[in-house]
Amino acid sequence: MDKEIQVWLFDILNSILEIESFVDFEETNFQDYSSDVKTKRAVERNLEIIGEAVNRISKKDENLEITDKRKIISVRNKIIHGYDQVSDELIWSIITQYLPVLEKEVRQYLNE
Repeated sequence: MDKEIQVWLFDILNSILEIESFVDFEETNFQDYSSDVKTKRAVERNLEIIGEAVNRISKKDENLEITDKRKIISVRNKIIHGYDQVSDELIWSIITQYLPVLEKEVRQYLNE
């Protein structure tokens, strides 16, 4: 695997692990998340990193399959450029439903 892609995959994995350290899904619910500004900003920053890494990977290797990569990049752009359009509900659904899928894919690529 290309070294740059490997570094970006590690960046994605590290950002996912940071999000998981900020939000304990067994103890944290949406209400807790939405009322904690520091956690929301930390999660959003990590989603920016994930989106940028996915964007770089897709430019370097269009054939590397990442589920919903266009959506991931779009969320990154929305957080950075359209921050006023980002809802807590959107971010919560991303981290609870889509990050586990992305984490599984990234781990598979890194183990190849």
